[in-house]
Amino acid sequence: MASSLSTEDDVLDRLKKNVDPTVLSDREAAIRKRASEQYEKAQSRLKDLVDDNSTLPVTISSINIDGAKNTRTGFLQKVLQETFAKSKEPGFTLAEALRELSRDCHTFSRFGIFHQPTLYVDLAGQSGGKTKLNAKITLRELSRFILKTGTDMGNTEGSGYLSLTYRNVFGGAESLNGYASTGTRTRSAYEVNFQAPVNANPDLILEAGGYASSRSHHYYSSHEEVLRGGKVGVKWGEHQATYNGVWRQITGLAQGASPTVRCDAGDSLKSSLRHTFTRDRRDSHLLPTRGWMVRSESEVAGWGGLGGDVAFWKNEMEAQMAAPLGASGISVSGGLRSGLLYPLSLGVGDNKKPAQPSRINDRFQLGGPTDVRGFRECGLGPRDGNDSVGGDVYIAGGANIYFPIPKVGPEKPLRLQVFANSGRLVGLQGLTEDGGNVNSSVEGVLKELGNGLPSIAAGIGLVYAHPIARFELNFCLPLVKRSGERGRKGLQLGIGIDFR
Repeated sequence: MASSLSTEDDVLDRLKKNVDPTVLSDREAAIRKRASEQYEKAQSRLKDLVDDNSTLPVTISSINIDGAKNTRTGFLQKVLQETFAKSKEPGFTLAEALRELSRDCHTFSRFGIFHQPTLYVDLAGQSGGKTKLNAKITLRELSRFILKTGTDMGNTEGSGYLSLTYRNVFGGAESLNGYASTGTRTRSAYEVNFQAPVNANPDLILEAGGYASSRSHHYYSSHEEVLRGGKVGVKWGEHQATYNGVWRQITGLAQGASPTVRCDAGDSLKSSLRHTFTRDRRDSHLLPTRGWMVRSESEVAGWGGLGGDVAFWKNEMEAQMAAPLGASGISVSGGLRSGLLYPLSLGVGDNKKPAQPSRINDRFQLGGPTDVRGFRECGLGPRDGNDSVGGDVYIAGGANIYFPIPKVGPEKPLRLQVFANSGRLVGLQGLTEDGGNVNSSVEGVLKELGNGLPSIAAGIGLVYAHPIARFELNFCLPLVKRSGERGRKGLQLGIGIDFR
């Protein structure tokens, strides 16, 4: 038998050698075309068959799962139990069965532990006037361990990182992630995070983790910050709620550090609850040409029985919208965002303390190439000497027009942009360590926010949306700049993943 196969192979090899390569290539192309046409016809016949029988009463007799050797049977059954329950209902049809089974395949793919599932459905006779179906879902598990090293582009910072992920830890799509990095501003950062879906639901995720970091802020203020903390939270749909407990230290003060920075130096403990809501309907988060996005983030720290030694309510809201101008490849986008930090009384009962002025590591910062272009990073708002000390209330917005580059085309992620943006950041006045009227302070700062024009800049530049980050090179011209604020006239380079 082996000799016969060898002889056949030799004959085929000799035949190929005597054939013109061009002719052979044409034959192979014809074969591929014929196979593609046959596949399309088969798919069309299958679609017609399903359409003709879409109202056929059916019931699902069995669903066999193949290939999930590291995944718990109970976890797989929870994903499928809704489909089984619906198949027992009166009036369940073939179209509904295929829709439910496809939904199950999509659910499996969303856990991040499987390759794209494949589905096979076969007839299994009749029962009670219904056609019985046997379904088979083939799953192919992804590697359980992933080790990555590389460079990362954050907002105005580059870093090198090492990450290790352990997937499907207990057979229920859990994941354990470890991350370590060092960068141009973050001296060191470490994080361990555990996530697990609740009741086999990819839209309901429990998470817990711990982290530590040391970061330099000398580029805008004369200090460094060290963090050591932990968190536990839940994500559902477009919402995320988290409890965060973190020990913070303002350290590494420069010789010329301002009195404001020196006053906040040392240790503090923040214990807070945070809620984030994000609804994003943009076609791209790096270079959107159509769609909209809204986001709201609220944090309550130190209030009531939360503990810690800082107390405030902090809220940020943001909205963005983008739209194309016909089929020219030109698009426009705009955004508006605002934030408020409202000091709260700390503790309860006899230990209750009046609202305190905010600390530098809780306040907002504004300005920079990924934020309000035409100004230096953290260049807007209150200052003490050479230090930007942040503010408690801000509002900022901008508008962009994107043009495709000639001879490059609108399908490439490279654009010429014309932009104008503005912002205003102010701090609360009238609060001391002995307390003060918070409502009066907030009312005063809101009036100050509308006093005169905000800081404004405009410019023109190039935008490139790489899969890992967005790159901008702009020529900026500050048009309105308040006393003490730091503008940036001329070329400004921006690299990041979150441009406003």
